[in-house]
Amino acid sequence: MMTSMRFLVLLFAVLAARPLVGSAQDAAGELIDQAGLREGPVAMRNIEGWDPSRRIVIRDIGFDATLFEARFGAADIVIAESVDDARAHAGKAGAVIGYCSAGLLADAPHVTWVQIYSAGAEGCLAVERTKHADVVLTNMQKMSSPVIAEHTIALLLALTRNLPEFTNGMDEGEWKRGRRYTNDMTTLAGKTMLVLGLGGIGTEIARRAAALDMRVTATRNSSRSGPGFVDYVGLSDEMNDLARDADVIVNALPLTETTYRLLGTEFFSGLSRKPYFVNVGRGATVDTDALLDALRDGTLAGAGLDVTDPEPLPPDHDLWREPNLIVTPHISAQGGDRVRHRLLVLENVRRYLAGDALLNVVDPARGY
Repeated sequence: MMTSMRFLVLLFAVLAARPLVGSAQDAAGELIDQAGLREGPVAMRNIEGWDPSRRIVIRDIGFDATLFEARFGAADIVIAESVDDARAHAGKAGAVIGYCSAGLLADAPHVTWVQIYSAGAEGCLAVERTKHADVVLTNMQKMSSPVIAEHTIALLLALTRNLPEFTNGMDEGEWKRGRRYTNDMTTLAGKTMLVLGLGGIGTEIARRAAALDMRVTATRNSSRSGPGFVDYVGLSDEMNDLARDADVIVNALPLTETTYRLLGTEFFSGLSRKPYFVNVGRGATVDTDALLDALRDGTLAGAGLDVTDPEPLPPDHDLWREPNLIVTPHISAQGGDRVRHRLLVLENVRRYLAGDALLNVVDPARGY
């Protein structure tokens, strides 16, 4: 027989997690379909210690508190303006959204769910409770994929059209016309792009490359399946072979024990087409010294990096002085109104309160 306490917990869940109505529920469903989001393997109601009456602490990134009040009026939700503010509420928390640290989780013994605002989960997985799956960890995988894909194409077009040279000439008012400045310019149409990591980000990059009339190949760790605009999907052990036939290589790999400095001397020395290289995955998946050598000896035509190792890149680092390189400071996910992020948080809060399986659950064993 169900205990009275268990009955009250489930009753609270029903009241607090009443379904989103009208356009809000439709928008959540549309996001799930468009981004291909998947439920985690276990419903929250089956997680030991789950209690929807406990506080949900949410890091403030512009969320309107009234939005949560309107949809989850019976729930105890606090918007935290800082990590210190979050830690002040941690003792009463059953869920933390937007923060993940050993100190915070040590102050939050009842937490069963942590949602991070990034796609990369390596930082949070360094915390013992998430590393060993003592709590359910969800991330923002696929939420920033469209804007990161646009940033990738922007870096690539800037390199192939030699835009840094021309923008530098604006400082001196120099009209840089002539073969000296245009010999290395090229077009993307008809060229082959290899996408390393055909996940949410990689898929959106491939979609845009195909729209530019590029042939797209890709690797992924899980299977050979892929969308119709990708000509060939290989497994991760085909990476070096596919790279030899690529004019552009885009790294969208997550950082795991397997991918740490995966792209090193062996990878770059095997290239044959003098490709462009763009990294919007994680800096530490690339051996920086090997990348520098590939730029200097002409193995690469150029590179665009939104992530580096180390990061931030020190002012005296040799990468800054490479003429055929563009560096942006890990900002490819910035821009836009983050509607997708808000929808995912709202939908996962609803699911958490109802005791359902959450979206974008991270597998600690795989690292993503």
